[in-house]
Amino acid sequence: MLLLLALIFGCQEEKKADDPEVLKQVLLEYFKGIKDINLDEMKAVTTSDYLLFENGQVWNNDSIYEFLKSLPPFVAEYKLDNFRINIDSETGNIVYYNHADLIMNDTIEIKYDWIESATFKKVDGEWKIDFLHSTVRQ
Repeated sequence: MLLLLALIFGCQEEKKADDPEVLKQVLLEYFKGIKDINLDEMKAVTTSDYLLFENGQVWNNDSIYEFLKSLPPFVAEYKLDNFRINIDSETGNIVYYNHADLIMNDTIEIKYDWIESATFKKVDGEWKIDFLHSTVRQ
């Protein structure tokens, strides 16, 4: 009996953590969607119930997209660094710094720095962002 149990439990496949770089790539794709003001790109890498908490406001992809469309024409460059990534087989999270250089109306330069964290989960075998929290970096 013990041998049978040992065989059953010993033969079960152990779920291994995915490569942390996968989460980083999903996050970069999300910011590409923001930069491109492309709702489809943003939704492709987020869960259907995705939320962003930023400085006391609650956003989803639709509200972010509408806000971005309301801005004057701009060009954005995002630099994400100082990553700390945790991942297992079904969930993950990243803590990182985000720096943005924006040029509005081809003339106005604006710089932002944030401290951010994102949580991820697998949906149908693909990593998706389900929550992002952003606060201004002092």
